[in-house]
Amino acid sequence: MILETERLTLTPMTVDDAPLVYPFMSDPEVMAHWDRDAIEDPDEVAATVAAQVAEMARREALYWSIRETASDRFLGYCELVDLDWRHHRGELGFIIAREGWGQGYATESAAALLAHCASPLGLKRMIARTHVGDIRSEKVLMKLGFEQEGYLKGHVDRDGERRDCRLFGLLF
Repeated sequence: MILETERLTLTPMTVDDAPLVYPFMSDPEVMAHWDRDAIEDPDEVAATVAAQVAEMARREALYWSIRETASDRFLGYCELVDLDWRHHRGELGFIIAREGWGQGYATESAAALLAHCASPLGLKRMIARTHVGDIRSEKVLMKLGFEQEGYLKGHVDRDGERRDCRLFGLLF
């Protein structure tokens, strides 16, 4: 399924997207607020993307490549992970290449994905988690209607450093 917005086209991620994903997953600034460090090895990024595609085949997660429709420029991806079909819920994530920051791409693509979650997927609840200090992502989530629901002390271990996270929720 292809999702389209005014400026963007979202398509299910494929293993062919790995070389497009590498530039931002290897960028320490882009990855500063993710659960893992920047990935320097392109083969590791390719393996990560292949694992994500396998998760989609098992209906455990959905990953959508984000492209600017007019130019077909690859901007990043949105994800629905930890899908729980019994309880109709999942976790939203998004990552945008640095050159796309501040242009509303994360909000626009995530809004399209959330609309798809409610219908036709039938999800009823979405959570999102940010590392404390990730103000940009928190602003996106608030624009999308998420509310802060909790604070997770030491929730992520990133290279031996315990990081706190904020938990946001949205009911459809």
